[in-house]
Amino acid sequence: MGALLQFPGGAPAGASDGAPAGASNGFSDGGPVGQGAWPEQSRLWWLLWSGCPGLGWSRLAQIQALFGSWAEAWQAPIGLFEALPGFGPRLGQRLGHYRERWGPQPLDQLRRKGVARRVLLPGDRPFPRSMGELERPPMALYWHGQGSLWPLLQRRRAIAVVGTRHPSLHGQSMAHAIGAALARAGWPVVSGLAEGIDGAAHRGCLAAGGRPVAVLGTPLERVYPRHHAELQRQVGVSGLLVSEQGPGAPVKAGHFAARNRLQVALASGVVLVECPLKSGALLSAELAWREQLPLWVVPADAGKASAAGSNRLLAQGRSVLLDPADLIRQLGPGPLAAPGLAEPAGPRRLAAVRPDPELMVAVGQGASLEQLCLALDQPAATLASRLLQLELAGELRAEPGLCWSPL
Repeated sequence: MGALLQFPGGAPAGASDGAPAGASNGFSDGGPVGQGAWPEQSRLWWLLWSGCPGLGWSRLAQIQALFGSWAEAWQAPIGLFEALPGFGPRLGQRLGHYRERWGPQPLDQLRRKGVARRVLLPGDRPFPRSMGELERPPMALYWHGQGSLWPLLQRRRAIAVVGTRHPSLHGQSMAHAIGAALARAGWPVVSGLAEGIDGAAHRGCLAAGGRPVAVLGTPLERVYPRHHAELQRQVGVSGLLVSEQGPGAPVKAGHFAARNRLQVALASGVVLVECPLKSGALLSAELAWREQLPLWVVPADAGKASAAGSNRLLAQGRSVLLDPADLIRQLGPGPLAAPGLAEPAGPRRLAAVRPDPELMVAVGQGASLEQLCLALDQPAATLASRLLQLELAGELRAEPGLCWSPL
C-alpha cells in the first residue's frame, strides 16, 4: 500500500457516517484526491468496499487504520468490525452478508462483471479536485458518453442550469434558450435531467449541437422520469451522463437532492431559472453562492409559487439574467467554441470535423490522456476538444481510465 490519500483541507465535514468526530479520511494507494494513480487492484478493492451499504469515508478510514490492507480486512472476523466505534452488530451483520455475496475471491468477480469500466475514483488522476473539496465527496463517479469532456469538467469549464420540475411556460422557454445559447458559445451545459427546467436546458443544448452533461440521481441504467428515456440516450451520445450511484443501487429520494452538490462542483457558474421556496435548485444556488461562483437568476412572475425561491434571491441582490445573450457576453466563448467565435448570434450547425492526423498518430493503437499530453506537449484541456471531435466523427472511442483507441 502507498502514501495516504488525503482530501485537501483535511477530512470532509459532512462525511460522517457514524464514526467518531475527527476521524481521518486517509487511505493508502495514492496521493491527494484527483492526483494519484491507483493501480487496478487498488481500484477494484475501493469499488468493492465502498459499495457495501453503510460504509462511507469515515468508516472505511477506520477499517483501513485497523487492518492496513483491504485484502486482510476482507478475511477478518466480523467481530473485529463490530468492536469499532460506531459499527455495532447490525452493521457487522450487513457487512457479513455483503462479503458472503461476493465470496472469498471478490476481485475476480469484479473483473468479470466489468464494474471498474467507465468509473472515476478518488485516486484516479482525472477525478475532479473540486469533488474532493465537497463536504460529502462522492466515492465514485460512474459515467457514459464522451470521455473527452472530463478534462474540461476537471477544470470546471462548464455552466450549470438548474430550476424547478414544475416551471411556468416562460421558465421552460428561458431554460431552453439558455441551454442553446451556451451550446452555441461552446460551453458544456450541466444539469440534472429532471422534469422541467433541467430537461428544457438539455434539449436546448442538444438542439444547438452542444455538449450536455447530466448528473443523475439514479444509476446510469435507470431512467427517471421514464419518459426521458430518449433524452437520456441523446445526452449519452452527444455529451456525458454522470452518477455517483453504482450499477444496481436502489433509487432513493435523497439521491436526487445529493446530486445538486455534484452539479455545482463541475461548473464555473450557475444559472437559476425558476424555483419555489423549497427546492433542490435553490440548494444548488446557495452552494454556488457559498463557493463565490457567479450566480445568475432569471426573474419571473411575482405571483407564481414556482418562482418564489428564485425571485427572493433577486431581492437579495443576485445577478439578474434577462436575456441569454447577456450571459454569453459576460462569459465569453467557452472551451469548445469554434476558433474566432466572439459572440454567437443564432443557431448554427456543427462544422464538419477536420482530419487530425497528428493526434491519430499519437493515439496509435491506444493511448491515455496523460500519454497524449506528453507526446504532443499540450495541456489536457486543449486536447479535450480535439479528442471530442474525433469521437463524434467515429474515428476514436473512449476507453476506461480516460484512454482512447481507433475504431
